[in-house]
Amino acid sequence: MTDAEKQAIEAALFWNEEGFNKRDRNISVDLMHFPHVRLWNNQFSIFNSAEEFLTGFDLQTKKLKQEGWNHTVTIDIKAVQSDDTKVHLLLLQSRRNKHDVEIENFQTLWIMTKIDGKWGIKFRSSFVSGASQISETTI
Repeated sequence: MTDAEKQAIEAALFWNEEGFNKRDRNISVDLMHFPHVRLWNNQFSIFNSAEEFLTGFDLQTKKLKQEGWNHTVTIDIKAVQSDDTKVHLLLLQSRRNKHDVEIENFQTLWIMTKIDGKWGIKFRSSFVSGASQISETTI
């Protein structure tokens, strides 16, 4: 595994554990690069800025809670393509309730980029059927 792959994986795991799971707005946007693209349900959502991303953050939290979600566990993560500034990651994730019982597991592809010396998520594509955040700008 290259240094770029290790660093990208560390950033991805930190985003999931500290940003997504704790619903921390600052960590979430700090470890993303904008414009940020999300492919879900065969529709591209484009978040042009951190502010745009955060407009749907609370709604996603509400929908996750309605589904019984408490946290997401990364079961597996691996780099499948990389160079010094871009890493494609395949993840297997598991959404779980407060008793750590799985609600849903799904595969997802993340493209991590290193911009101005910092790794962040640039693109996410998931096969999740539950709550997902989409933007007003879609294609």
